[in-house]
Amino acid sequence: MSTRMSVRDALNLWRGTLVESVKRDAPDLTARQMAVLLTVYLEGGPHTVRGLSWKLDVAKPAIVRALDRLGRLELIRRKRDEADRRNVLIQRTVAGSVWLADFSELIARNTPGVEGEKLEVPADQ
Repeated sequence: MSTRMSVRDALNLWRGTLVESVKRDAPDLTARQMAVLLTVYLEGGPHTVRGLSWKLDVAKPAIVRALDRLGRLELIRRKRDEADRRNVLIQRTVAGSVWLADFSELIARNTPGVEGEKLEVPADQ
């Protein structure tokens, strides 16, 4: 049985999650930074600036700025591709996995009927 959510309910879900998010002692992310972070953690890699730019349909400089911020927060890290030294790979971190697991719990708490299971996204090695 499928339960449909109204647009208003969906917006209230998002609002409730964001309100809880800004109250906690954790970094605030822009929508672009969040899109980049979720893409890196939820979609298979490897990830590059060029690939993220294409996937999100966002200019490369904007992706670089988002990655700079996420890197300063230690939510991602950059690593030179050993197979092709021209490429820089975007990798997950332990801190990023923990941040995303905590954020997913906020979403679960604000979503009626969703069980609060812990999201497990391993960091890259």
